[in-house]
Amino acid sequence: PHPGDPVAVLADSPPRLVALGRVNRIGDGLVVTYIRRAFDEPVPAEQVGVSGPVSPLDPVVYGQLVDRLGPPAPRRTWLVSLDLPIEADTRAEAVRLFWSYVRELGPGELPTFVSPSGDELAMQAFVLGAEANQDPEEDD
Repeated sequence: PHPGDPVAVLADSPPRLVALGRVNRIGDGLVVTYIRRAFDEPVPAEQVGVSGPVSPLDPVVYGQLVDRLGPPAPRRTWLVSLDLPIEADTRAEAVRLFWSYVRELGPGELPTFVSPSGDELAMQAFVLGAEANQDPEEDD
């Protein structure tokens, strides 16, 4: 690949389009900058033959993938929060402990709460990007 080349990022088994990007140069290396993501709803891409981690893609097939992805959904504002009860002597210590817990526990253990701006009653908990039930009474 060369800087400026379009890229289709695929997950395999079965092939699914998860992002579109463009090749950029950073220092001596090449990176892919995402221009469109489809992580939450990958697009089937069974027509793509993958021969390794980086495979050439026919421009016609790339265009078909772009068409299958469709136009981007309208962007909206979301409220995302992480609330932790922290015991500390001062506010500053509470903030330091908060960030220590976040680094230590990470997104695999800490639920993040998300709601559309203006509709806070629609709040939903997520862990690692997937909806997570936080009501222990509903686990039964």
